[in-house]
Amino acid sequence: KRQKEAPRSLHHFKGEHCKTGDSNPRYTMSTEEKPAAAAAEKADEEKVKEEESTATFKPVVELEEVEVKSGEEDEEVVCSMRSKLFVFGETLLDKGTGNKSWRERGIGEARILRHREHQRLRFLMRQEKTMKVIANHAIDPRIKLEPNSGSDRSWVWSAFDFSDGELEETVFALRFADSDIADDFKTKFTECQKEMEAILAGEDKPGEDGGAAADEAAEALSGLKTEDKPKEEEK
Repeated sequence: KRQKEAPRSLHHFKGEHCKTGDSNPRYTMSTEEKPAAAAAEKADEEKVKEEESTATFKPVVELEEVEVKSGEEDEEVVCSMRSKLFVFGETLLDKGTGNKSWRERGIGEARILRHREHQRLRFLMRQEKTMKVIANHAIDPRIKLEPNSGSDRSWVWSAFDFSDGELEETVFALRFADSDIADDFKTKFTECQKEMEAILAGEDKPGEDGGAAADEAAEALSGLKTEDKPKEEEK
């Protein structure tokens, strides 16, 4: 007699048969099922994309755009040269001790600005990353740029600075990339001093007031507010 055909085991699938001794049978797709599964997966992905939220949320507090003025709107740039600024004085730890030393104040563009209305000139420098004012003084005809000892690309001078909001006599040192740039800066600075002297004292009697006009210019500088620019304006 013909033996009856053994019933198919639970491990028999449409694709390939799993080994009967395998305690953890794995299903393997047939070649016909793979394209259909890939198409279904792609359809699911497209459905997820279509269901992405497009909702918009308004801020609880709406801030109005405010125009920020730097205080330089009425001035034109006479010259601008990148350099590093140092000041000579007491540090916070040495305050009141009389111990003074050179300390770096910042790197940025050393600029001479001319006011379009009254034509007065000033020296202004901002720290290039924060745009904080680190030097701000009138181009006083009495200022003398002296070479820094041991360097042919640095100038030292003293002026009444207004960068911290009040006039204070400060000793500066400005160091440039090379001696040529340093010489160009001194030439331009000296030219502006002569121009400022003519504006303050009058072209017919330069310097006969003993520097009173220059002192007046320094005082007038305290009334010219120069704000720190916001960081977004840094270029």
